[in-house]
Amino acid sequence: MTTSPSSTGVEPAESDYGTHPGAAANRIFKGLSTGAGALILVTLAAVATFLLVEAWPAFTMSSAELGETVSFIKPDNGQSLMQIIGYLVYGTLVMSAIALIIATPVSIGIALFISHYAPRRLAQTLGYLIDLLAAVPSVVYGLWGVAILVPFLEPFFQFLADYLGFIPIFAPPESGEIFTGRVAMAAGIVLAIMILPIITAVSREVFLQTPTLHEEAALAMGATRWEMIKMAVFPFGRSGMVGATMLGLGRALGETMAVLMIISPGLTFSPNILQPNQHNTVAGYIALQFPEANSMGVNSLIAMGLALFVITLLVNMLARWIVSRRSEFSGAN
Repeated sequence: MTTSPSSTGVEPAESDYGTHPGAAANRIFKGLSTGAGALILVTLAAVATFLLVEAWPAFTMSSAELGETVSFIKPDNGQSLMQIIGYLVYGTLVMSAIALIIATPVSIGIALFISHYAPRRLAQTLGYLIDLLAAVPSVVYGLWGVAILVPFLEPFFQFLADYLGFIPIFAPPESGEIFTGRVAMAAGIVLAIMILPIITAVSREVFLQTPTLHEEAALAMGATRWEMIKMAVFPFGRSGMVGATMLGLGRALGETMAVLMIISPGLTFSPNILQPNQHNTVAGYIALQFPEANSMGVNSLIAMGLALFVITLLVNMLARWIVSRRSEFSGAN
Protein backbone atom coordinates (compact mmCIF):
# COMPACT_ATOMS: atom_id res chain seq x y z
CA MET A 1 0.00 0.00 0.00
CA THR A 2 1.35 3.40 -0.96
CA THR A 3 0.99 6.46 1.21
CA SER A 4 0.57 10.04 0.10
CA PRO A 5 3.15 12.67 1.08
CA SER A 6 0.60 14.43 3.26
CA SER A 7 -0.16 11.28 5.28
CA THR A 8 3.53 10.72 6.03
CA GLY A 9 4.16 14.34 6.99
CA VAL A 10 6.69 14.82 4.15
CA GLU A 11 6.29 17.99 2.12
CA PRO A 12 5.96 17.45 -1.65
CA ALA A 13 8.90 18.45 -3.83
CA GLU A 14 8.81 21.84 -5.50
CA SER A 15 8.20 20.23 -8.90
CA ASP A 16 5.05 18.57 -7.55
CA TYR A 17 3.32 21.94 -7.15
CA GLY A 18 2.66 22.04 -10.89
CA THR A 19 -0.07 19.44 -10.48
CA HIS A 20 -1.18 20.60 -7.04
CA PRO A 21 -4.85 21.73 -6.89
CA GLY A 22 -3.74 25.21 -5.82
CA ALA A 23 -0.97 25.55 -8.41
CA ALA A 24 -2.92 28.00 -10.59
CA ALA A 25 -3.73 30.22 -7.63
CA ASN A 26 -0.08 30.12 -6.55
CA ARG A 27 1.08 31.21 -10.01
CA ILE A 28 -1.48 34.01 -10.12
CA PHE A 29 -0.54 35.27 -6.68
CA LYS A 30 3.18 35.11 -7.53
CA GLY A 31 2.56 37.09 -10.71
CA LEU A 32 0.53 39.73 -8.90
CA SER A 33 3.16 40.09 -6.17
CA THR A 34 5.99 40.34 -8.71
CA GLY A 35 4.04 42.88 -10.73
CA ALA A 36 3.33 44.98 -7.65
CA GLY A 37 7.01 45.01 -6.75
CA ALA A 38 8.05 45.87 -10.30
CA LEU A 39 5.47 48.66 -10.47
CA ILE A 40 7.32 50.57 -7.76
CA LEU A 41 10.58 50.40 -9.71
CA VAL A 42 8.87 51.39 -12.96
CA THR A 43 7.16 54.35 -11.28
CA LEU A 44 10.41 55.54 -9.71
CA ALA A 45 12.24 55.22 -13.03
CA ALA A 46 9.45 57.09 -14.82
CA VAL A 47 9.56 59.98 -12.34
CA ALA A 48 13.37 60.20 -12.52
CA THR A 49 13.30 60.11 -16.34
CA PHE A 50 10.65 62.83 -16.52
CA LEU A 51 12.61 65.11 -14.18
CA LEU A 52 15.88 64.59 -16.06
CA VAL A 53 14.37 65.14 -19.51
CA GLU A 54 12.37 68.23 -18.55
CA ALA A 55 15.15 69.78 -16.45
CA TRP A 56 17.95 69.30 -18.98
CA PRO A 57 17.10 72.41 -21.12
CA ALA A 58 17.36 74.63 -18.04
CA PHE A 59 20.76 73.20 -17.12
CA THR A 60 22.18 73.67 -20.62
CA MET A 61 21.22 77.36 -20.98
CA SER A 62 23.44 80.16 -19.77
CA SER A 63 22.43 82.52 -16.98
CA ALA A 64 21.87 85.37 -19.45
CA GLU A 65 19.63 83.21 -21.67
CA LEU A 66 17.66 82.06 -18.66
CA GLY A 67 17.27 85.65 -17.48
CA GLU A 68 15.53 86.55 -20.73
CA THR A 69 12.85 83.90 -20.27
CA VAL A 70 12.67 83.22 -16.53
CA SER A 71 11.49 86.05 -14.31
CA PHE A 72 13.19 84.85 -11.13
CA ILE A 73 16.66 84.53 -12.74
CA LYS A 74 18.45 87.89 -12.47
CA PRO A 75 21.81 87.89 -14.25
CA ASP A 76 22.43 91.50 -13.20
CA ASN A 77 22.47 90.33 -9.55
CA GLY A 78 24.76 87.43 -10.38
CA GLN A 79 22.13 84.78 -9.59
CA SER A 80 22.17 81.69 -11.73
CA LEU A 81 19.86 78.70 -11.65
CA MET A 82 22.36 76.60 -9.71
CA GLN A 83 22.81 79.37 -7.13
CA ILE A 84 19.06 79.61 -6.58
CA ILE A 85 18.84 75.83 -6.25
CA GLY A 86 21.66 76.01 -3.70
CA TYR A 87 19.81 78.65 -1.67
CA LEU A 88 16.61 76.61 -1.73
CA VAL A 89 18.29 73.33 -0.81
CA TYR A 90 20.00 75.09 2.10
CA GLY A 91 16.72 76.56 3.35
CA THR A 92 14.97 73.21 2.99
CA LEU A 93 17.66 71.43 5.01
CA VAL A 94 17.70 74.13 7.70
CA MET A 95 13.95 74.00 8.34
CA SER A 96 13.86 70.20 8.14
CA ALA A 97 16.73 69.95 10.62
CA ILE A 98 14.91 72.26 13.06
CA ALA A 99 11.79 70.10 12.74
CA LEU A 100 13.73 66.89 13.27
CA ILE A 101 15.64 68.18 16.30
CA ILE A 102 12.38 69.22 17.98
CA ALA A 103 10.10 66.37 16.91
CA THR A 104 12.32 63.31 17.40
CA PRO A 105 12.81 63.38 21.21
CA VAL A 106 9.21 64.51 21.78
CA SER A 107 7.84 61.77 19.53
CA ILE A 108 9.91 59.04 21.17
CA GLY A 109 8.83 60.27 24.59
CA ILE A 110 5.16 60.17 23.60
CA ALA A 111 5.59 56.70 22.07
CA LEU A 112 7.22 55.41 25.27
CA PHE A 113 4.46 56.91 27.41
CA ILE A 114 1.76 55.28 25.29
CA SER A 115 3.47 51.89 25.11
CA HIS A 116 4.94 51.52 28.62
CA TYR A 117 3.56 54.06 31.07
CA ALA A 118 -0.02 55.12 30.27
CA PRO A 119 -3.03 53.07 31.43
CA ARG A 120 -4.60 51.04 28.64
CA ARG A 121 -7.63 53.28 28.06
CA LEU A 122 -5.55 56.45 28.10
CA ALA A 123 -2.99 54.85 25.77
CA GLN A 124 -5.73 53.94 23.29
CA THR A 125 -7.17 57.45 23.38
CA LEU A 126 -3.76 59.05 22.88
CA GLY A 127 -3.04 56.64 20.03
CA TYR A 128 -6.25 57.68 18.26
CA LEU A 129 -5.43 61.36 18.72
CA ILE A 130 -1.92 60.92 17.35
CA ASP A 131 -3.27 59.11 14.30
CA LEU A 132 -5.82 61.89 13.83
CA LEU A 133 -3.08 64.53 13.81
CA ALA A 134 -1.43 62.73 10.89
CA ALA A 135 -4.63 63.15 8.85
CA VAL A 136 -4.89 66.94 9.26
CA PRO A 137 -4.21 68.69 5.90
CA SER A 138 -1.04 70.77 5.70
CA VAL A 139 -2.97 73.90 4.76
CA VAL A 140 -4.77 73.71 8.11
CA TYR A 141 -1.41 73.59 9.89
CA GLY A 142 -0.34 76.59 7.84
CA LEU A 143 -3.42 78.62 8.76
CA TRP A 144 -3.05 77.69 12.42
CA GLY A 145 0.63 78.59 12.34
CA VAL A 146 0.04 82.02 10.81
CA ALA A 147 -2.98 82.95 12.94
CA ILE A 148 -2.07 81.41 16.30
CA LEU A 149 1.44 80.02 16.61
CA VAL A 150 3.51 82.81 15.04
CA PRO A 151 2.00 85.62 17.18
CA PHE A 152 2.37 83.40 20.24
CA LEU A 153 6.05 82.71 19.50
CA GLU A 154 7.07 86.29 18.71
CA PRO A 155 7.91 87.18 22.35
CA PHE A 156 9.93 83.98 22.65
CA PHE A 157 11.86 84.77 19.47
CA GLN A 158 12.47 88.29 20.75
CA PHE A 159 13.78 86.84 24.01
CA LEU A 160 16.20 84.61 22.12
CA ALA A 161 17.39 87.54 20.02
CA ASP A 162 17.88 89.77 23.08
CA TYR A 163 19.74 87.31 25.30
CA LEU A 164 21.32 84.89 22.81
CA GLY A 165 21.92 87.29 19.96
CA PHE A 166 25.67 86.81 20.22
CA ILE A 167 25.13 83.32 18.75
CA PRO A 168 24.91 83.65 14.94
CA ILE A 169 21.77 81.53 14.59
CA PHE A 170 19.89 83.75 17.08
CA ALA A 171 21.15 87.14 15.88
CA PRO A 172 18.39 89.80 15.92
CA PRO A 173 17.08 91.33 12.68
CA GLU A 174 19.17 94.05 11.15
CA SER A 175 18.35 97.65 11.97
CA GLY A 176 15.27 98.86 10.12
CA GLU A 177 13.77 95.37 9.67
CA ILE A 178 10.49 94.55 11.39
CA PHE A 179 10.51 91.49 13.63
CA THR A 180 7.45 89.61 12.34
CA GLY A 181 8.14 86.12 13.65
CA ARG A 182 7.60 84.64 10.17
CA VAL A 183 11.06 83.11 10.13
CA ALA A 184 12.71 79.73 9.59
CA MET A 185 12.39 78.90 13.28
CA ALA A 186 8.59 79.27 13.15
CA ALA A 187 8.35 77.16 10.00
CA GLY A 188 10.56 74.51 11.59
CA ILE A 189 8.33 74.35 14.68
CA VAL A 190 5.22 73.89 12.53
CA LEU A 191 6.99 71.18 10.52
CA ALA A 192 7.93 69.49 13.81
CA ILE A 193 4.26 69.40 14.82
CA MET A 194 3.36 67.96 11.40
CA ILE A 195 5.91 65.12 11.49
CA LEU A 196 5.41 64.36 15.17
CA PRO A 197 2.44 61.96 14.63
CA ILE A 198 4.36 60.03 11.95
CA ILE A 199 7.41 59.41 14.12
CA THR A 200 5.25 58.72 17.17
CA ALA A 201 2.98 56.20 15.47
CA VAL A 202 5.83 54.16 13.98
CA SER A 203 7.93 54.27 17.16
CA ARG A 204 4.95 53.25 19.28
CA GLU A 205 4.32 50.15 17.17
CA VAL A 206 8.00 49.23 17.31
CA PHE A 207 8.13 49.59 21.10
CA LEU A 208 5.01 47.45 21.48
CA GLN A 209 6.74 44.64 19.58
CA THR A 210 9.49 44.31 22.21
CA PRO A 211 9.41 40.71 23.53
CA THR A 212 7.73 40.62 26.91
CA LEU A 213 10.30 38.08 28.16
CA HIS A 214 13.09 40.61 27.54
CA GLU A 215 11.31 43.26 29.58
CA GLU A 216 10.44 40.83 32.39
CA ALA A 217 14.01 39.55 32.49
CA ALA A 218 15.36 43.08 32.90
CA LEU A 219 12.85 43.82 35.68
CA ALA A 220 13.66 40.50 37.39
CA MET A 221 17.32 41.51 37.50
CA GLY A 222 16.32 44.55 39.57
CA ALA A 223 16.24 47.14 36.77
CA THR A 224 13.97 50.14 37.12
CA ARG A 225 11.38 50.95 34.46
CA TRP A 226 13.76 53.37 32.73
CA GLU A 227 16.68 50.91 32.93
CA MET A 228 14.47 48.22 31.43
CA ILE A 229 13.57 50.55 28.55
CA LYS A 230 17.22 51.44 28.03
CA MET A 231 18.42 47.81 28.10
CA ALA A 232 15.54 46.01 26.35
CA VAL A 233 13.26 48.40 24.44
CA PHE A 234 15.74 50.80 22.84
CA PRO A 235 18.14 48.14 21.49
CA PHE A 236 15.20 46.19 20.08
CA GLY A 237 13.58 49.24 18.45
CA ARG A 238 16.65 51.21 17.31
CA SER A 239 16.18 50.35 13.64
CA GLY A 240 12.49 51.21 13.85
CA MET A 241 13.26 54.58 15.43
CA VAL A 242 15.69 55.39 12.64
CA GLY A 243 13.10 54.42 10.06
CA ALA A 244 10.42 56.51 11.77
CA THR A 245 12.74 59.53 11.91
CA MET A 246 13.57 59.23 8.21
CA LEU A 247 9.86 59.02 7.35
CA GLY A 248 9.31 62.23 9.27
CA LEU A 249 12.27 63.86 7.55
CA GLY A 250 10.87 62.90 4.16
CA ARG A 251 7.59 64.60 5.05
CA ALA A 252 9.42 67.73 6.21
CA LEU A 253 11.59 67.93 3.08
CA GLY A 254 8.60 67.85 0.75
CA GLU A 255 6.18 70.06 2.69
CA THR A 256 4.85 72.98 0.64
CA MET A 257 1.78 74.87 1.81
CA ALA A 258 2.49 75.17 5.52
CA VAL A 259 5.97 76.60 4.93
CA LEU A 260 4.76 78.85 2.11
CA MET A 261 2.06 80.36 4.33
CA ILE A 262 4.29 80.93 7.35
CA ILE A 263 7.71 82.06 6.24
CA SER A 264 8.82 85.39 4.77
CA PRO A 265 10.86 83.99 1.86
CA GLY A 266 14.37 84.91 0.89
CA LEU A 267 17.38 83.49 -0.94
CA THR A 268 20.53 83.50 1.19
CA PHE A 269 22.91 81.14 2.94
CA SER A 270 22.34 82.92 6.24
CA PRO A 271 22.66 80.74 9.38
CA ASN A 272 20.24 83.02 11.24
CA ILE A 273 16.88 81.39 11.85
CA LEU A 274 15.26 84.42 13.52
CA GLN A 275 15.61 86.90 10.66
CA PRO A 276 12.87 87.23 8.01
CA ASN A 277 13.53 87.19 4.26
CA GLN A 278 16.44 84.75 4.62
CA HIS A 279 15.25 81.24 3.72
CA ASN A 280 12.86 79.33 1.51
CA THR A 281 12.26 75.70 0.54
CA VAL A 282 12.37 74.01 -2.83
CA ALA A 283 8.74 72.91 -2.70
CA GLY A 284 7.51 76.31 -1.48
CA TYR A 285 9.45 78.17 -4.17
CA ILE A 286 8.08 75.93 -6.91
CA ALA A 287 4.51 76.47 -5.71
CA LEU A 288 5.06 80.24 -5.54
CA GLN A 289 6.61 80.64 -8.99
CA PHE A 290 4.74 78.01 -11.01
CA PRO A 291 1.53 79.98 -11.81
CA GLU A 292 3.47 82.74 -13.60
CA ALA A 293 6.24 80.63 -15.15
CA ASN A 294 6.65 80.35 -18.92
CA SER A 295 7.88 77.22 -20.69
CA MET A 296 11.54 77.70 -19.78
CA GLY A 297 10.50 78.76 -16.29
CA VAL A 298 8.67 75.46 -15.89
CA ASN A 299 11.84 73.61 -16.94
CA SER A 300 13.80 75.55 -14.32
CA LEU A 301 11.26 74.71 -11.64
CA ILE A 302 11.40 71.05 -12.66
CA ALA A 303 15.20 71.26 -12.26
CA MET A 304 14.59 72.38 -8.67
CA GLY A 305 12.22 69.47 -8.23
CA LEU A 306 14.98 67.19 -9.49
CA ALA A 307 17.27 68.53 -6.78
CA LEU A 308 14.63 67.78 -4.14
CA PHE A 309 14.13 64.30 -5.60
CA VAL A 310 17.87 63.59 -5.34
CA ILE A 311 17.99 64.84 -1.74
CA THR A 312 15.04 62.65 -0.74
CA LEU A 313 16.62 59.65 -2.47
CA LEU A 314 19.93 60.19 -0.67
CA VAL A 315 18.17 60.55 2.68
CA ASN A 316 16.32 57.27 2.17
CA MET A 317 19.50 55.50 1.06
CA LEU A 318 21.25 56.77 4.19
CA ALA A 319 18.37 55.54 6.34
CA ARG A 320 18.46 52.10 4.75
CA TRP A 321 22.23 51.92 5.31
CA ILE A 322 21.85 52.85 8.98
CA VAL A 323 19.07 50.31 9.46
CA SER A 324 21.03 47.57 7.68
CA ARG A 325 24.00 48.11 9.99
CA ARG A 326 21.74 47.32 12.95
CA SER A 327 19.63 44.64 11.28
CA GLU A 328 21.26 41.79 13.18
CA PHE A 329 20.22 43.45 16.45
CA SER A 330 16.77 44.59 15.35
CA GLY A 331 13.41 43.23 16.38
CA ALA A 332 12.99 41.59 12.98
CA ASN A 333 15.60 39.04 14.03
